Amino acid sequence: MDFVAIDFETATQKKYSACAIGIVTVEDDKIVDQYCTLIQPPGNEYKWFTTKVHGLTGKDTASALSFREMYPEIKKRIKGKKIIAHNESFDRGVMRETCAYYKLDYSELKLPEKWECTMKIYKAMGYKPARLDACCEKQGIELNHHEALSDARGCALLYLKKDDQVTR
Repeated sequence: MDFVAIDFETATQKKYSACAIGIVTVEDDKIVDQYCTLIQPPGNEYKWFTTKVHGLTGKDTASALSFREMYPEIKKRIKGKKIIAHNESFDRGVMRETCAYYKLDYSELKLPEKWECTMKIYKAMGYKPARLDACCEKQGIELNHHEALSDARGCALLYLKKDDQVTR
C-alpha cells in the first residue's frame, strides 16, 4: 500500500494560516520518509486559542519560510499521491486555501477531490470518540498530539492498521 499522510497546524482560525506541516510517505506498507517543517503564516500572526492547542507562537516561526517558499518541497512529496489525513476536510481545506492565498495552482498537485479520512474510517468501525489521540491510544500508537509530524505518523499507522480492526 502506497500513500502519503499529511497533517497541518494553523496559526489562526483562517485555513490559509498554516504554521506547521507533517508529511509521512508510505510505500509497500512501510514508512519510507518523514518530513516536517514550521511555516511562517501570513503576517506571522497567531491567535491565543490556536497556540493553546499546538503550543506554537510567532517566535517559533519568525525565521521560517512562507508556504510559497516551501511549496516546491511539499509538491514533490504529495503530487499525484493518495493522501490520507485524520480529519481530511480540515487538512484538505488548509492545503486548498493556502494555495489560493499564495496564488499557487492546487490543481497541479493532481490530488483526488476528497482524501482518505482515518477519522471517518475508525468512526465507521465503531470507535467513540474517533479523535486522533483516542484512536492512537486504543491502537497503542505513540502520539505527541498536535505536533504535525507525530499526527501525520499516527494517521499513517492508523491507516495501515485499518484492515486488521474488528468493529468495536
